[in-house]
Amino acid sequence: MRMLLPLVIASIATVATAQTYQPARHTLPAPVFAGGDNETQIEADMGIDVERDRSARWRLDEHRRLERTLAAVRPQRPGQVDAFVIVAALDSDPVFGREAREAARVLARRYHADGHVILLAGSDGTRDSELAMGSPGNLDLALARVAEVMDPAEDVLILYTTSHGAPFGLYYNDGDQGYGAVSPARLWNQLSTLGIRNRLLLLSACYSGVFVPMLSSDTTAIVTAAAADRPSFGCQADNDWTFFGDALVNTALRKPQPLASAAVQAQTLIAGWERASSLDPSRPQVSIGAGAARWLAVLERDLPVATPRVGRPASALLEVK
Repeated sequence: MRMLLPLVIASIATVATAQTYQPARHTLPAPVFAGGDNETQIEADMGIDVERDRSARWRLDEHRRLERTLAAVRPQRPGQVDAFVIVAALDSDPVFGREAREAARVLARRYHADGHVILLAGSDGTRDSELAMGSPGNLDLALARVAEVMDPAEDVLILYTTSHGAPFGLYYNDGDQGYGAVSPARLWNQLSTLGIRNRLLLLSACYSGVFVPMLSSDTTAIVTAAAADRPSFGCQADNDWTFFGDALVNTALRKPQPLASAAVQAQTLIAGWERASSLDPSRPQVSIGAGAARWLAVLERDLPVATPRVGRPASALLEVK
């Protein structure tokens, strides 16, 4: 018993830490986006990224976290269609950190992307994050690293983002210190400049359908959580998943079915949850180019067997107790 006592004490301390840990919260107004809709759009198109009241030590630690992550990405294998997965939680609310971590596991397994994964995310709600944050600047560098080690003629980028969204695009917010935005024009420009043509874009955010017109192409597949003029749901900080993440990643993409079938299943699930909760339809969008359908067929020839869902259902907090 005497030997077990320290282990018991350590276990109690771990549980207490998990229960008392408070992740970064949003309490102050953003220092940007104060100039109206036109100014906001301009800033988002430039991929604005603002960090305020950060210590020099935090900046160095963040630099090292990102450097380790990018250095771990292995180059592509000549003659094979390799998938490179980037998963980015652009908001520090724990629901996004939890969703991003599991999405990275699901997508890496589905598309055989071991050694080709970049995960950027804040806290999962139990402790400070060991990962670099999904800021616009970090996302730019992650895309550049993938472009550096992939063969654009045969390989594929799989990008999954999860965050709050707005009509101008994706919103980056890390507590009261990190702020920024990524618009469709910004993402299109970065992908085009880097020469990443084969891409699967899975965007979990309100109004994320705003990305479809500009990002769609013959070699692009894109699935969004909502139409350009619609919010999506399930982004409460205490959730394990957003509606979109739970339906698409945690359910449909765990099965050995093509992306198109998975997207339809996710749309059906989301619509059902919204009806049951009397929510306005979010209307997830799907666009799969003919060229994208060809490289998807190659990637999906050897899909792994299905795995069970994890975490609480995204609709659980909306259920009447």
